[in-house]
Amino acid sequence: MGTQPGYDELAEQYELTFPDPFQTPLERHAVAAFTDMVLVHHGEGTVVDIGCGTGHVTADLAHRGLEVVGIDPSEAMLGIARRSHPEVAFRRGEANLNESPELTDRLVPLWGVLARFSLIHVDPHRIGGVLDSWAQRMPVGGVVLLAFQSTDGEGQPAVPFDHAVAPAWRWHPDEMSARLARAGFDEAWRTVSRPDPLHRFPECHLAATRRR
Repeated sequence: MGTQPGYDELAEQYELTFPDPFQTPLERHAVAAFTDMVLVHHGEGTVVDIGCGTGHVTADLAHRGLEVVGIDPSEAMLGIARRSHPEVAFRRGEANLNESPELTDRLVPLWGVLARFSLIHVDPHRIGGVLDSWAQRMPVGGVVLLAFQSTDGEGQPAVPFDHAVAPAWRWHPDEMSARLARAGFDEAWRTVSRPDPLHRFPECHLAATRRR
């Protein structure tokens, strides 16, 4: 895999390529189901959109009634998000919430975490620490929704692939579910969509809740 430019360099092109929050009805319905799961609790707390990018999905969550903060490491992507959705809160940060406690500790209790196609850029050896950092801030019943390019092959828990922007890995859904379980989350449901002319790989949406 060659040198990749990163999201800062390609932010404006990314916005032109993906101007809408969702590419498919399944993506939209999965996020709507996640929102409904969070709202069932009727508690005071925050949802974070990890790897929020240009902020369109973060804004969708806000419009659905969630108190949400978009987090992303790319200042250029955040600039577009703030310009497009000035009514929504966006902050610079990493997937591992322990790496920016001055930001994330203010978000407790954390009722939900959405991470759509962002954990694919986390080295598999670091995934456990990321999920643990979410669990530490989340009460029982908190909800996580992950979306990621997936694999079908047994014995291939995480497979690197040629992402255009940054190093990335595809995950077998069973392996990602097992990683969540180790961090204290129980799988609630998953969907797997098959490749099509716009999607090279299967894609999984996996929802889980913080166990007692």
